[in-house]
Amino acid sequence: MRSVKIAPSILSADLTNLGEAIRLLEKGGADMVHLDVMDGHFVPNITFGPAFAKQLKAMCSLPFDTHLMISHPMKYAEEFAKGSDWLTFHIECEDDPHEVIDLIRGLGVKVGMSINPHTPFSEVAPFMAKLDLLVVMTVEPGFGGQSCMEQHFAKITEARKYAEANDLDIEIEVDGGICETNVKEAVDAGASIFVAGSAVFKGKRGVVGEIRALKAAAGSE
Repeated sequence: MRSVKIAPSILSADLTNLGEAIRLLEKGGADMVHLDVMDGHFVPNITFGPAFAKQLKAMCSLPFDTHLMISHPMKYAEEFAKGSDWLTFHIECEDDPHEVIDLIRGLGVKVGMSINPHTPFSEVAPFMAKLDLLVVMTVEPGFGGQSCMEQHFAKITEARKYAEANDLDIEIEVDGGICETNVKEAVDAGASIFVAGSAVFKGKRGVVGEIRALKAAAGSE
């Protein structure tokens, strides 16, 4: 089984005290930081720009997993890559996926593709061999704090079986409503990276305690 990686979403942090949020993520044993980038067009919300991503990454020792929920990743990928280790775009975007993959690969960061809840796995299967990461959304993208659509864990299983059948070395990330009560089910489905926002930053045990509880529930501690 692949190692479990917890990627707290900074969208749910106290944005007025990000230095402390980063310190707690590092102390708690987070494996990466997840940055949700929204453009107000592909999704209704607006969040962070590339300058923010670059400056935040400079504060942190953890890898940055940047999720571009934007209509035109071709236009912005180069700038966001400067503050990222992993750069993910949506299959549902308005740019050609092959061109986006090639662009991101050429920028020297790992390439991810995300799939919305109601998009079938068959849409991303032709691209799997060119990816480092597949992100399976279990909420409609745009806002944090939503409940997980656990029926879409079946898509994780479908993707993992496809990867194994085709001898692909790819991480599968689940994003949306992941918490202590459902993370093990997502592990069993075949996911290896778990985005958690509210579960980490809004929990009663504090950031450090919630990260450790998630890892324990996932079976990694």
